[in-house]
Amino acid sequence: MDRLSLIGLFLALASLVGGSILKGAGLASLWSPAAFVIVIVGTVAAILLHTAPAVFKHAFRIVRWVVRPPHSDRHELIKQIVEWSNIARRQGLLGLESQVEAQQDPFLRKGLQLLVDGVEPESIRHMLEIELGSQEHQDQAGAKVFEAMGIYAPTLGIIGAVLGLIAVMKNLADPSKLGHGIAAAFTATIYGIASANLLFLPIAAKLKGVIAHTTRDREMVIEGLISIAQGENPRNIETNLTGFLH
Repeated sequence: MDRLSLIGLFLALASLVGGSILKGAGLASLWSPAAFVIVIVGTVAAILLHTAPAVFKHAFRIVRWVVRPPHSDRHELIKQIVEWSNIARRQGLLGLESQVEAQQDPFLRKGLQLLVDGVEPESIRHMLEIELGSQEHQDQAGAKVFEAMGIYAPTLGIIGAVLGLIAVMKNLADPSKLGHGIAAAFTATIYGIASANLLFLPIAAKLKGVIAHTTRDREMVIEGLISIAQGENPRNIETNLTGFLH
């Protein structure tokens, strides 16, 4: 569980609500069905036009990584790779066959299977790097969905404000409605800017960070598996992989 993300989400909401109360606007000023429809529904509509269906679905599958990122323990992973290296030295690469099915991560399972099958080290590297690049590209495309939402939302907020001001202009003959109408018009701007800068763009940035960290983990796995395939000493493998901890 990423506690910083949870704290950030709470503080984002608190800053918006607290700021509205402290400024004297009150909570009621933050609620506007019209602004919600224009900004939030409009942003979703724009991103549906912008994004391929598969990418859109993947984006909302990985959004949970903001709060619950994939488990990563590089020290434990290095320890596991060194253990595989010791097994390979004692029993040969076929000794790793029992380890293949025990792996929950498809990437690790594929890499180990290639080792057991006796594939050449450079071929293993080539196949795993293709797998890594493909997964990273897919995940980055998912993160960019939220980045695009952060771009569209403020613009739609301005559209909402302009529409609100148009409605105000139609009521110039009734001064009692002007103040409320202008305030309601600018609520759409708040929705657009706040959703972009307190939600969509931070989510995109957090996802990109998680993806980069996961990619680095898998690069370490590739180096470890190649070293095992080349028959390197387990101590040397551990020393080399320790560089990924910094």
